[in-house]
Order: sequence, then C-alpha cells, then structure tokens
Amino acid sequence: MTTLSIRKHSVLRTMIRCIGLLALLLMPSELRAAPMPSELRIDYADYNPLSYVLKKFGWLEKEFEADHVAVRWIFSEGSNQGLDFLTNGSVDFASTSALPSLISKAKGSPIKAVYIFSHPDWISLVVNRDSPIKSVRGLKGKKIAATPVTEPYFFLLRALHEVGLQKSDVIILPLNHKQGRIALETNKVDAWAGIDPYGISSQLESGSRVIYRNEAFNSNGFLTITEPFAVRYPDVVSRVIRIYERVRKWAVTHPDDLAVIYSDESGISLPIAKVTLSKVDLSRPVPAMEDIIHLREAVPVLVKEKMVSDSSVANKVIDDLVDPAFLPGK
Repeated sequence: MTTLSIRKHSVLRTMIRCIGLLALLLMPSELRAAPMPSELRIDYADYNPLSYVLKKFGWLEKEFEADHVAVRWIFSEGSNQGLDFLTNGSVDFASTSALPSLISKAKGSPIKAVYIFSHPDWISLVVNRDSPIKSVRGLKGKKIAATPVTEPYFFLLRALHEVGLQKSDVIILPLNHKQGRIALETNKVDAWAGIDPYGISSQLESGSRVIYRNEAFNSNGFLTITEPFAVRYPDVVSRVIRIYERVRKWAVTHPDDLAVIYSDESGISLPIAKVTLSKVDLSRPVPAMEDIIHLREAVPVLVKEKMVSDSSVANKVIDDLVDPAFLPGK
C-alpha cells in the first residue's frame, strides 16, 4: 500500500470516528450506550417463583462481581407496582404480566418484555365458603376486590363480559392482592379476583371457594425493562436473561427443591407452594403464537372498557411489546 493510500485510509477512519462521535453526541444522553451501570435493581415477587431462587442463589451477584456492579433486590406486590417501579426508575428489571404491560405501553411507557418467566394458570374468582354466589352472573351488583392494572383485574373484566356484564355492573374495590384476601375472608367484599399463591392460600386455609377459572384468560409472566435501558446496556440485559435461563432450567429439573425455596423465601407453607407451582408452566421462555392470540383475544374487552383507544392501537402495541432478541442464541 502506498503512502498516499495509507493517508487516505487514515483520513477515512478519522472521518468515520468523527461521524460516530457526532451521532453519539446528538443522541439523547439517556440512550447513549454505556459499558456498565453502577448498580442493577431487580424486583422479586410472589408471582415470580424464579425470582426467589435467583435471589437466594446469588447468581446475578456472581455474574457481575468482576464488573463491580452491585445487585439490589426490591419486592413487588403486583404487576401494577412492578410497572410503576420500572417507569419511575426504581428498578431496571420488573416482574409483570402481559395485559398490564400492554396497557402500560399503550399509554406511552417505553417498555419491552424481554423474557417469559412463566406461563401460569394463576387466577380465579373466589367467594367465601358460605357465599350463596355460584357463578359470574351472580356477581351483578356485588362488591369485588381486585388490584387495578394487574392480571386478576383484567381477568375479572373478561369474565364479566363473557356473561354479558361489564365493570359498571359491579362495585370493584381497588385493593392489593393481600388486602383482597383479607377483605373476602372478613366479609368486606362479596368476591375477590385472586392470584396465586394468595388464592390457593385462601382456599386451603380459609375454605374460600372458586366460582370461575379460565386458563385462556391467563397471560404470561414477563421480565420487563425500559427501551432506554435496553439501548444503553444491551450486554447487561443479555447477561441477566442468560442467568434467568440458568435458573429456569434448574427449576424445571429440581421441582421439589424449587418448592422448598419458594416456600421458605416467600413465607408460604410448602403445601401451598407445591399447589401453586403445579399450575405454573416453566417450559418455554419465548412466546408462542398461542400466547399472542390470547393477548389479541383480550383486546375487544379493553376497548369496550376504554382502557385502550381502539383495537388497531392495541394490536400494534402487542407486536411491539415482546422482544426476544436478548435471549441466548437469538
């Protein structure tokens, strides 16, 4: 290569570096790629059994130890709280479920679901043991406890619409999952849209009775992040998901140990932990077409209840919400 050619290549490389630097400077500061955050803030939740195993084993702490990145664990009471933590910057990774995530994104939250931690059959409509209510139709005019913007809340709306009722036909008391159980068992409400393990606990310990279940109305448990975090720390996201995958595979092959850890760490009894886990499918971290179909089937109810503006917007959000690109091998 001649001296002139070398100089031309040198000038070209310098120009490319300058263009790259200019693009970086023009990019909003929160989206500029950074090598590593100083701390990872990750939630754990009763509705995400894998999070308890991950927290106990300390595999994330070990993964980022050499990078001097601390891991801080924050408890989430429900998808609504997990999404609030995520959008206000309190956590970097949140345990959420699909419909609350869809609503949050439809309202403008820049989030994406990057991993599925479970496919559960975890929700039911419950009444106390002496209740005369036998079916969803019997809920008309009744008080029902449900946590707003959570999977049980949307489950309730879909169950009502299925029998020709809507939100205005009942009185929904906005209580968190634990408060909903207490309200039911103390006769403060007539019914409760419960999620496991709280629903199972109420049934086994207090004799509460399920009046409605529908596996098709349950959606996936998502590990959710913000889009700016994904852009800034793509390698971190991939590494966290890789460790989550390690935990999932361990859980599939160690169901008894999983139940013991879930029981010990969450404070529920071992029998309740085992029943809860028996209704959770941990077999696949990537959404299948049936999962997308289940989400789309919920859209008409969301539109009727004015939770999304129209079906086209909701369906576009569904398409944009799930991003499996960070999974190993993708």
